[in-house]
Amino acid sequence: MTYPAFARRSFLAMAAALSLAAGPAATQQDEPVTVFAAASLTDALTAIGKAYEDETGEAVRFSFAASSTLARQIEAGAPADIYASADIGWMDYLAERGLIDPDSRVEPISNSLVLIAPSDSDAADIDVRTMDLDALLGADGRLAVGDPDHVPAGIYAREALIGFGMWETAEPRLARAGDVRAALALVARGEAPFGIVYRTDAAVTDDVKIAGEFPPDCHAPIVYPFAMTSGDPDPRVQRFFAYLTGRDGGAAFDRFGFRRRGMC
Repeated sequence: MTYPAFARRSFLAMAAALSLAAGPAATQQDEPVTVFAAASLTDALTAIGKAYEDETGEAVRFSFAASSTLARQIEAGAPADIYASADIGWMDYLAERGLIDPDSRVEPISNSLVLIAPSDSDAADIDVRTMDLDALLGADGRLAVGDPDHVPAGIYAREALIGFGMWETAEPRLARAGDVRAALALVARGEAPFGIVYRTDAAVTDDVKIAGEFPPDCHAPIVYPFAMTSGDPDPRVQRFFAYLTGRDGGAAFDRFGFRRRGMC
């Protein structure tokens, strides 16, 4: 059947309109789940994301940085579906602004602090409670840490050093890094003779070694709260969040040295 020209034009216009209407929805379904996560979670979450994609075919993408940086990005409107923090305070920061789903919030894993040195260093078995920082660092050396003004690992390190009565000595000798992985890199490259990072960070490279361990009671508990961001629940996000915080995620966190807290 042959249609008049005006009928064909009307049909094409309608088809175009329907295509435009359907396009964004289809695109949204194809969008990966976006996770904003603390830098110290890089290796574990990358492995979890890959395993999930292999099992389900559903894509996951990550943005890793300091918890503080990511929280401020979410506050500014960055499109995160899940926030995984290394610090309760920054999760509380978003919760107070209504930017996370409070019912989804969990605290599945924890960590600990260690003193690290380059792998070829002679430093070993240092008692961090009584160490002489000036002697350890020498005339020009610096102590690599996440910036204690906003990076959780640095905040925990400052709390411990204050408790040991070392903060006044340590503060002017800090190499302040943008996140804990940047602090790790300074020591791994030999640019700092010592650093304070999470135990799990020290395990990801052979270029550093653990020279001392911080007792867990010298700082607030290092707990990682996870939550979905606020808004209409998306089944894709819910599925990955359940995987991340359930048995499969727990097994991966075990492999990377995190401690489980109430996970399956």
